[in-house]
Amino acid sequence: MNLSWKKLSLFLLALAIAVGALVWEAYVQAQQPVTISFLLRAVEADQMQGLAQQFMDENPDIRIEMVRGPNAADAVENLYTTSFLLGDSPYDILFSDVVWIPKFAAAGWLVDLSDRVSDSDLADFLEADVAAGLYQDGLYRMPFRSDMGMLYYRTDLLEQVGLEPPETFDDLITASQTIQAQTDVDWGFTWQGLQYEGLVTNFVEIIAGYGGFWIDPDSLAVGLDQPAGIQAVEFMKGVIDQRISPPGVTNYIEEDSLRQFQNGNVAFLRNWPYAWAEANREGTAVAGNIALKPMVHAEGQQPAACLGGWGFGISATTPHPEEAWRVVEFFTSPGPMKDFITEFAYVPSRRALFTDPDVLATFPHYEQLLEVADTAIPRPPVGQYAQLSDILQRYLSAAITNQMTPEAAMQAAAGESRRVLGAEG
Repeated sequence: MNLSWKKLSLFLLALAIAVGALVWEAYVQAQQPVTISFLLRAVEADQMQGLAQQFMDENPDIRIEMVRGPNAADAVENLYTTSFLLGDSPYDILFSDVVWIPKFAAAGWLVDLSDRVSDSDLADFLEADVAAGLYQDGLYRMPFRSDMGMLYYRTDLLEQVGLEPPETFDDLITASQTIQAQTDVDWGFTWQGLQYEGLVTNFVEIIAGYGGFWIDPDSLAVGLDQPAGIQAVEFMKGVIDQRISPPGVTNYIEEDSLRQFQNGNVAFLRNWPYAWAEANREGTAVAGNIALKPMVHAEGQQPAACLGGWGFGISATTPHPEEAWRVVEFFTSPGPMKDFITEFAYVPSRRALFTDPDVLATFPHYEQLLEVADTAIPRPPVGQYAQLSDILQRYLSAAITNQMTPEAAMQAAAGESRRVLGAEG
């Protein structure tokens, strides 16, 4: 009996030690900061390090791990996709381009943030930036920095030939031809014509400027083969045929078109906000002689700026959704956003920052930029976006390189798009 009691006492002592060790381990773990990780392009990881450190200084219970990816956005998207397909993504947050959201939300890889933010809070952001985070009544992305296409123009050249900045497609053609005839500038208008996503963004602005649409996200109707779609391609092909745009524009990305503008070889440039600082850099041929405005449009229609930009979503598989939200909330709040955009010359997603005195002291052209931002439209928020963009890229390229007529190209693109969508629209 005494031996049994001794064994029992030893067993209870061992059990108490084991439980105590587990409790201590749990306590120690509870004192360790939670790590919240996300993948982003290497250049942005460098730029966002200061904000991440500020957050960690203010929130010692959370550690931010920014995983440096390639600088190509589509390569980062592929890495995110692969991580989710494997079923146990290591990323708590998705730092996302606007066009990724439908795909990731449709796959069930993101958390609906609707219950975490009010309509009044969202009203502080650019309307198009918020719309780009919506998918089937859910909100899956909080805007961080925006981007939108616009028209840059040479103020000195317009003054020299006595013309106002163009408002319509016809105005742009007339002004370009006048400047080419009366000055030593070789080209009227340059843009992005290579077969890639940039070509799509140009087309989105032009088809909307003719009063048309690519895909209606509600009905899934396809508008490519409607009159506005064909007119848009005819305009893009026409400026090349009329030698308003250089023949090489069909191989241009943003930097190629910007270089022509910087060097003083072109009067008008379609590009993104970053081009302002680059074109005005000391030593360029056009510094101090440029202005910006919304993209041109058809008579009686409205201008449109294709929306770009980046924001934050939360992974559906994160074990730390509350901590992830605290990180998202911090980065997208007014103070950190203001610090980031003023230091790195990005475009804010919050409307008030466009007219903030501190921001305007650094970037006085942001008041003009708000006018452009108010014309921004997102690309179609549909789950099959990547396939649809690939279709459109191929047929736009075929049309502007004289492999197909604009009408035939848009009819073919519309047919393939409808098959992908499974809709008759």
